[in-house]
Amino acid sequence: MSYQTVDSSRTPPVRIGLIGAGWMGAFHARSLAQRIPGATLAVIADPAVEAATKLAAELGVERVTAEAADLFADPEIDAVVIAGPIRFHAPLSIAAVRAGKHVFCEKPGSTTLEELGEVEAAVAEAGVHWQIGFNRRYAADFLAARRDLAAGTVGTPQLLRSLTRDPGTGSIPNAARVPQWTMFLETLIHDFDALNWMNPGAEPLTVHVLADALVEPSFKPAGFIDTAVATIRYSNGAIAVAEASFSALYGYDVRGETFGSAGMVQAGRPTETAARRYTAAGLGAETPRLNIELFADAYRDELADFAVHVAARRDGAESPDHGVPLTPGLADARRALAVARACIESVQSGAPADVVGSGVDAAQEGAQAVAGAVTP
Repeated sequence: MSYQTVDSSRTPPVRIGLIGAGWMGAFHARSLAQRIPGATLAVIADPAVEAATKLAAELGVERVTAEAADLFADPEIDAVVIAGPIRFHAPLSIAAVRAGKHVFCEKPGSTTLEELGEVEAAVAEAGVHWQIGFNRRYAADFLAARRDLAAGTVGTPQLLRSLTRDPGTGSIPNAARVPQWTMFLETLIHDFDALNWMNPGAEPLTVHVLADALVEPSFKPAGFIDTAVATIRYSNGAIAVAEASFSALYGYDVRGETFGSAGMVQAGRPTETAARRYTAAGLGAETPRLNIELFADAYRDELADFAVHVAARRDGAESPDHGVPLTPGLADARRALAVARACIESVQSGAPADVVGSGVDAAQEGAQAVAGAVTP
């Protein structure tokens, strides 16, 4: 037997360090280690070293550390994935990009626009790729809907809707531990990005929010919110509604819709499987109970896209062209966060609030155009 040597044109995988071995970090770790050929998981960092070690042993990752700084100082690491608590997202992003690392950061990029501005400045100075985890864009149906919009299939957007209903049992046992503004900064932040993305060329101008603790009313005096509806006015005159609940008894439910001058496009569904059960009780179907079930492919594809972008930067190649704006960056993180902060202001005041700090000058011009259009 004789073997022949084959020259491979395959580029070396992007070496990634993961920060955070918790729920979302562990899912990203499994994707990086097992499902994304263009990436390899080289290190896992978490102050809870025992959790990091257990995860690394499961995935065959040889190195763990308690210090994220070890990843930043490692010349063999091309990029980092930040999946720790949200209060650390901005500081870790800044430290990583200053060390020359490309960054994938789970949402939100920060809890304040001022801190996100510091991230933007650091990224601009370092010239690295920074991407935020708005995974909904990578779901096949949402992406197909966005391509329909780009093709003009539904005409000019006029009414938009996005909803997130987390699965629940009618109660929220950990309500006392949920940070006050989680509804807007961690849940509806996805819907805000989806609405911004599905209304191309327009900017969010004002929001008005109705919110309450309908699932756990006893926690309302402490500022807890488990149910919310936000109405958003855009610079092109379109009106959008984002709604969320922390307790959908029937499962995890995420949907989006854009109604326009020429038609409508919808994305998302409350059922996961195509199997249907017909019995004396009626028609039934299984529903997903976890975000990593409903969006398993989208979570994988956003990391695969990140790896492709990093490899392109590393190798001096062209960035991928998806046909429509897809990869969410700092501008998208800022626009969604600006809506979230305006929602918080609206809840506090009980009145509509302006979306301030989205970073787009055209928004003000759009506001004047909308005001002129609706003035008698």
